Amino acid sequence: MKKKYLKADDTEAGIRTQIYQAALLNHEFVSPINVVVILKTNLSSKKQAHVILFSTDLELSYEKLYDYYTLRFQIEFNFRDAKQYWGLDDFMNVKKEAVTNAANLSFFMVNFSSVLLRQYRKNNPEFSVLDLKSYYRGYRYVAETIKLLPRKPDGILLSEIFQQIARLGMVHPAFEPVSTA
Repeated sequence: MKKKYLKADDTEAGIRTQIYQAALLNHEFVSPINVVVILKTNLSSKKQAHVILFSTDLELSYEKLYDYYTLRFQIEFNFRDAKQYWGLDDFMNVKKEAVTNAANLSFFMVNFSSVLLRQYRKNNPEFSVLDLKSYYRGYRYVAETIKLLPRKPDGILLSEIFQQIARLGMVHPAFEPVSTA
């Protein structure tokens, strides 16, 4: 693109990011559209990647348009996570209040798991929602099994049992989360 459309040019960690913005015409639209092109170039390999964002609001700055797209995709990721991990697809409710409660619970779990994941990822960046669910499910199994024993094991052994069982179904086994206190 022409230099007159260049709005930002930044290089960080060997990646050059150039942002262009222009009001362009397209035969599909009656009026011009606000187009933002983000071009990333790896300076060592010379490989390029680009993202094209657009809006019908010609007054929108490239920063604001980028922020809107970021928020939009975060909303889509939240819906994906609620469906994939927290049962948004699976509930069998048909009454309005029950559907609302099920949806709210799914989205609450998306947010809550996000907070928990931050703690575990300090030690293990690969730790996932599935690991989190496996860990707490295993922890719950141990707690219920311990209730059935005539005598509880000592504290150190109990802690070891909890850790071992809780890690069984995990893809990326981890230890206790890093404290945020």
